[in-house]
Amino acid sequence: LCFIMSTGSYVYFQFVQQWPPTTCRLSSKPSNQHRPLQRFTIHGLWPSNYSNPRKPSNCNGLQFDARKVSPRLRSKLKMSWPNVESDNDTKFWEHEWNKHGTCSQETLNQTQFFERSHDMWMSYNITNILKNASIVPSATQKWKYSDIESPIKTATQRTPFLRCKRDPSQPNNSQ
Repeated sequence: LCFIMSTGSYVYFQFVQQWPPTTCRLSSKPSNQHRPLQRFTIHGLWPSNYSNPRKPSNCNGLQFDARKVSPRLRSKLKMSWPNVESDNDTKFWEHEWNKHGTCSQETLNQTQFFERSHDMWMSYNITNILKNASIVPSATQKWKYSDIESPIKTATQRTPFLRCKRDPSQPNNSQ
């Protein structure tokens, strides 16, 4: 989902969600199997531009400060933005802020960046949107792109960009 909100070298934010069981299953780290949450989670809020929408901006600015993540915000992010590849959620948030969030500093400070991301996750709950359309991600069930795109577009009034991760064990297949 893309949201126009810019004063920097980007034009809009990509709000990126991921399906944790696939992320964990396709990871090269075997320890990732322990967090296969059965809901879409935030992967990031990426400043982007129209000239290269698939390549989010990498920025430099004020580095992540864990003290700015209040206990209340930490609790919310543990649900909406967990690190599905390890138990260290804070490291994931730090990576996403330092790589992408710092672009937003003229518009959103670090706390606002994470609060806004969590609020968007609550407002655009892809898990529920798909469930309401009788679509539940599955390792065996296959869906057409349009089957997934249509309910998301209807619910959000935005056209999603869907991407499958390649399964390295099956070079001609994606999940």
